[in-house]
Amino acid sequence: MSNRPSTRPSYWWMPIALAAAMVIGIFVGNRFSSRKYAADNDRKLNTILNLIADQYVDTVNIDDLVEQTIPELMSHLDPHSTYFSAADLKAATEDLEGSFSGIGVSFMMMNDTISVIEVVSGGPSEKMGILPGDRIVTIDDSTFVGPKITSNMVMKRLRGDKDTKVKLGIKRDTSPKLLNFTVTRGDIPVKSIDAAYLLDKTTGYVKVNTFGRTTFDEFISSLATLKKDGARRYVIDLRGNGGGYMEMAVLMANEFLPNNELIVYTKGRYKRDDSQLWSDGTGQFQDAEVVVLIDEFSASASEIFAGAIQDNDRGLIVGCRSFGKGLVQKQLNLPDNSALRLTIARYYTPSGRCIQKDYKEGAANYERELYDRYLNGELYSQDSIKIDKEQVFSTMHGRTVYGGGGIVPDIFVPRDTSGITSYYIDLVNAGLMQKYSFNYVDQHRAELKQMSDYKQYLRTLPADDVILTSVVDYAEKNGIAPRWFYINQSRDLIVTQVKALVARDVFGNEAFYPIYNRGDKTIQAALKALNKHKAAFPITAK
Repeated sequence: MSNRPSTRPSYWWMPIALAAAMVIGIFVGNRFSSRKYAADNDRKLNTILNLIADQYVDTVNIDDLVEQTIPELMSHLDPHSTYFSAADLKAATEDLEGSFSGIGVSFMMMNDTISVIEVVSGGPSEKMGILPGDRIVTIDDSTFVGPKITSNMVMKRLRGDKDTKVKLGIKRDTSPKLLNFTVTRGDIPVKSIDAAYLLDKTTGYVKVNTFGRTTFDEFISSLATLKKDGARRYVIDLRGNGGGYMEMAVLMANEFLPNNELIVYTKGRYKRDDSQLWSDGTGQFQDAEVVVLIDEFSASASEIFAGAIQDNDRGLIVGCRSFGKGLVQKQLNLPDNSALRLTIARYYTPSGRCIQKDYKEGAANYERELYDRYLNGELYSQDSIKIDKEQVFSTMHGRTVYGGGGIVPDIFVPRDTSGITSYYIDLVNAGLMQKYSFNYVDQHRAELKQMSDYKQYLRTLPADDVILTSVVDYAEKNGIAPRWFYINQSRDLIVTQVKALVARDVFGNEAFYPIYNRGDKTIQAALKALNKHKAAFPITAK
């Protein structure tokens, strides 16, 4: 079945002003549109606050009490309706609008615990080995969990002056013990494109880490450069991209779609919150074959882009099932410069799918859903993907797709476990590959700085076995005993990652990804599909 709207505006850009007001991530500047609440409830709340102020046994700061109560109130709505104090809002806006000094992670408070959602590529935390999914339970040796912990309190502790240090205690699913990391704060530039380079003579690769204010400009510039260098087809990597501004995803999708194709539409409780966004035919890459890479951390705007490409049969989606966030938030600014980001609508892909996963079982189950995918084997077996067979839809040319919990890829690629051994996990949990790479660069900085690019660096490296032995010796000095049976199994993985990490420390992300992506099974699957022209438009049902 299909719920594709039957009517459309004359020009896709006409509702963009509405889209600017109805964002899926962070959006700033809408005036607070207050509703008149029932007078009896208003009086009841004021009476309670006055009674507490006048008669409670201890002196209470009513303003603080209200600040603590509002997040609790919002928690009973949905996982993405949020209250931001004035300080929280300023800090959150910086993540997509400018730059700041901190440790380089995005987080959410889940079950009273700081859960790392994204790690800024090349930032201080990634360099120390912190991963998405990690839970921060101590900061500077003090326990930092519980219902009284707010996002503002977390940001005050994690952000700070450049070159200052913060010690984090991390709970990770692969370790029974608490992992300790000391992170040196640094400047965190908000850049959307991690890397753009040629995978082969005609295939451009673009890694998009977020959908921020400058994402489309960076994206179109990267595509133009790749096209000039010979690219005729493109791999857009949205793995680990938690979303951001919906408008950026719409603009990016427009570049690949012919005229009059639906990109996304929204439906709310009221007609004022409904919108439809269509392509306008001005895209510069309408004839290029395209593959979009996703994983379980691809969410929100990432899913809008992937859904538009998939439902219009414009390209292939490759990887694992995406996160499943299909709720639209509108920012409602309050008089004290705080704000609500309130869910006002659901968004739908062109075929009529709402890909929001279930949240009716509460925050704890919502938080655990990604971990349950791991336990259920979904990341390793296509047969284990959770599909709601009652939500069946058709793409423009008759392919079957499903709603109710993320974008299911056209080509499933299981999580690559080759080379992952208990020894390798020990290295990762201790952050030793990052530390080894940093020390290597520190010892060889003068000669590395004289190299023109990472390709020259690769040509001057010692043999892989020499690198591996050096890493193993370093790990042994840091408490991880050699186990050569497992080391040999992890050989290629360890060596490749160390080479990439050293290259990034010297030459940046543009050097990291061409090395790190070698052997990436998802990219290989994308190239295989492109070589067989499976991504040629239009893709039809078989």
